[in-house]
Formats: sequence, structure tokens, C-alpha cells
Amino acid sequence: HDAHGMYGLILVEPEGGLPPVDREFYVMQGELYTAQPFGTTGALKDDITKLLNETPEYFVFNGASMALTTDAHALHAKVGETVRIFFGVGGPNFTSSFHVIGEIFDRVFDQASLTAPPLTDVQTTLVPPGGATMVEFKLEVPGRYILVDHALSRT
Repeated sequence: HDAHGMYGLILVEPEGGLPPVDREFYVMQGELYTAQPFGTTGALKDDITKLLNETPEYFVFNGASMALTTDAHALHAKVGETVRIFFGVGGPNFTSSFHVIGEIFDRVFDQASLTAPPLTDVQTTLVPPGGATMVEFKLEVPGRYILVDHALSRT
């Protein structure tokens, strides 16, 4: 099911819940292994050889190429707001070097452990296939902050 994009996040909050923030977003990263080349439109067929060789045709956020870069699907927040991102990797094969260009994560809840103290002032955090993290940061200046896998050839 992972190879077909059937994955998501489940949040189990600690007793008493999480502290409030201004914006919360859920984002998943994954790979698609298609028989057709990158950019082909319409229904695509799976390629099991590409899957087994770990050579995806697409790296995607929320199941689509360029999913969060268009105005219609961009994540929006204002200067002064605190943003919380629940970020997971459905895989099935690649670890993500999750980063927001132009930001430092104020808090990173490594491996999505919400009961352990967070890491602070982190630029990039690793998230394995089947894993997740929660990051928080405050937007200090206006700008366009782009979510990437810092293994930039995948972006």
C-alpha cells in the first residue's frame, strides 16, 4: 500500500493536549515508481523493477509532484505566527532530510516523540520511511518558505 501512496499520519496527543500554535499543517513525503517517465499525465502504471531498485520517477509531498508550490495548495502563515508541521515519510524506501528554506526549527520532536524534550534550533531533521516528526517555528520576517527534502536532487 505504501508504494501506491496509501499512507498518512496519526496523531496521539499527550495527556492534556499540545500547547496551542497559530497554524498546524500535516505533510507527507513519498516516492512513486511509475513505468511512464516524469511528467506523463493521466493514469500511470506501477513499475515493480523501479521499486525494487529504489529508482523512483517522482518524490512527492502529499501525493503529488509540486504539491505545495502552487498558490492553490501552498501553506500560508503570517509574520509573528508560530507554525507546527506534522511531517511523515510514507516511503517506501527513502529517508527525508526535512528542511524549510529560510527557517530554523525552534523545536523538533524527534521521531515524533511528544513526551521527550524537543531538540532546539535545528536546520534539518531526518525522517525515515514509516517515521514522522513534529517541528515548530515562528515566522520572524515575511517571505516564501519552501519545504524541501534537503537531498536537493529529489526536490
